[in-house]
Amino acid sequence: MKYDLTIIGSGPGGYVAAIRAAQLGFKTAIIERYNTLGGTCLNVGCIPSKALLDSSEHYHNAKDKFATHGIELKDLKVNMKQMIQRKDDVVDQTCKGVAFLMKKNKIDVYHGHGSFVSNNKISIAKEDGSKEEIETDKTIIATGSKPIVPPAFNYDKKRVITSTEALNIKKVPKRMVIIGGGVIGLELGSVFCRLGTEVEVVEYGDRIIAGMDKDCSKELMRALKKQGIKFHLKHMVTSVKATKTSTTVEVQKRDSEETFQLKADYCLVAIGRRAYTDNLGLENIGVKTDEKGKIEVNEKLETSVPGVYAIGDVIKGAMLAHKAEEEGVFVAESLAGEHPHINYNLIPGVVYTWPEVADVGQTEEQLKAAGIPYKAGKFPFKALGRARASMDLEGMVKVLAHEETDEILGVHMVGPRVADIIAEAVTLMEFRASAEDASRMSHAHPTFTEAVKEAALAATGNRALHV
Repeated sequence: MKYDLTIIGSGPGGYVAAIRAAQLGFKTAIIERYNTLGGTCLNVGCIPSKALLDSSEHYHNAKDKFATHGIELKDLKVNMKQMIQRKDDVVDQTCKGVAFLMKKNKIDVYHGHGSFVSNNKISIAKEDGSKEEIETDKTIIATGSKPIVPPAFNYDKKRVITSTEALNIKKVPKRMVIIGGGVIGLELGSVFCRLGTEVEVVEYGDRIIAGMDKDCSKELMRALKKQGIKFHLKHMVTSVKATKTSTTVEVQKRDSEETFQLKADYCLVAIGRRAYTDNLGLENIGVKTDEKGKIEVNEKLETSVPGVYAIGDVIKGAMLAHKAEEEGVFVAESLAGEHPHINYNLIPGVVYTWPEVADVGQTEEQLKAAGIPYKAGKFPFKALGRARASMDLEGMVKVLAHEETDEILGVHMVGPRVADIIAEAVTLMEFRASAEDASRMSHAHPTFTEAVKEAALAATGNRALHV
C-alpha cells in the first residue's frame, strides 16, 4: 500500500496530525504498536491520571469539607477497585473515540511496531510475529516518551514503579515514597495522599515544579504540606531495594554525607521521561539525534532526512500533549502548502493537583535573567467571593507585564480551576494585550476568573480593588 503520509505513533500528536492530514486530502496511515490508540496520554498518562485525581478529590472533599457545607456522611470509605474501574472506563471510552475518528476520516490504522527500512518504506512488526511493509511519500515520527528509571533504582514494576503501574494499584498503600518533585510525581502523590497514604517526596533540586515560577512552587508546596505530603528538598536517592511487600529507599543530603532510609509500600520513580525511539530504524535512514536521544528538527519540524518529520516528546521542548497536537497540525498544514505558526512561548503548562497550577509565558526569574524591565501584580484567591463560597482559598494569580509597554509577558496561577482559567491568559497574550487591556475586560461576578482581572489591575499601578 502507498500513502501520502504515514504517522508512527497514535498519541495526541500523531492522531491529531493524521486527522488534519486527512482533512487536507492526504491519503493517510497511522501505525501504533499497542492494541489501543491514544498513546501514553490516553492510556497511561493524562486521561487516567486526571480520572483518579478527580475521584480522589471527591473523596477528600467528602471527608474534610462536606460537614462544613452541612452535608453529613456515615461510613465513608474508598472502594479502590471501583475507582480503578471507573478510570479504566474513561480510558476505554476515550480510546474508542480516537478509533472512531480514524474511521470517520478514512485513515488506515496498522497495529504493530513500525520501523524505517528506507526513507519511503516502513516495516510493521505485528504481535503474531508477522511483518508488513508499506510505502509512504512523507512520514511523521510521533512515538512519544518513556519514564527514565536509573538501574540503581531496581525498577521491578511491582514495588518500584513508574506512573504507568501507579495507575493500577488496587489497594490504598499505607506509605509511598516518590522520587521527583515534578508534575507527574506531585499529581500522583496528590491522588494517594488524599486517599490516606503517607506520601514523602524526595527532590534533588531546591524546590518543586522547578520549571515554573518560584511563587507557584511556594504556593503549591504550602498547600501540599497542609494536605500531609512531606518533602525532602536538596536530597538525592542513592539506591532503592524492594521485597515482595515493601521498598527501602536510601536518601542522601545533597551537600553532605548524611544518609537515611525511607521505608514504604511503594517507591514511585518520577524523575522525567526520555524520547522513545527504540528500534525505530533511525540509523537505517540517517536521522540525527542529540545527546539526550531527541530527534533533531529544523523550523519546519523536518528531520535531517528530507520528507521525514518529528513532533511531540521525541523532539526538544516541553513534553506536553497539547504541544504535540499543535506540532502535528503544523506539519500537516505545512505539507499542504499552508503557513501555520506555533508560538512556543504561549503553550501553557498545568499541574493538576488541587489547588491546580498553570502558567504561560515567561517567569519572573527568566525576565530578570534576560534583563527585561517588568512589573508584577498579584491577587490572592482568598480575596474572591467565589473562592470563599466554594472553600477554595489557597493560591493566587500573578501577572507580569513589560515596565514600559505594559504588554503581558507571563501569567502564573495557583488555585481552583486555573487549568481552565489559563486559556484567558493565553488568549490575551496571543493578541499581545497589555495588563491595562486585561484589567478593563468585564469578568462575571462571582467567578474565579476575577482574580486575573484583579492581578492585571495590581500590575498597572497597584489598582487592585478587592485586596
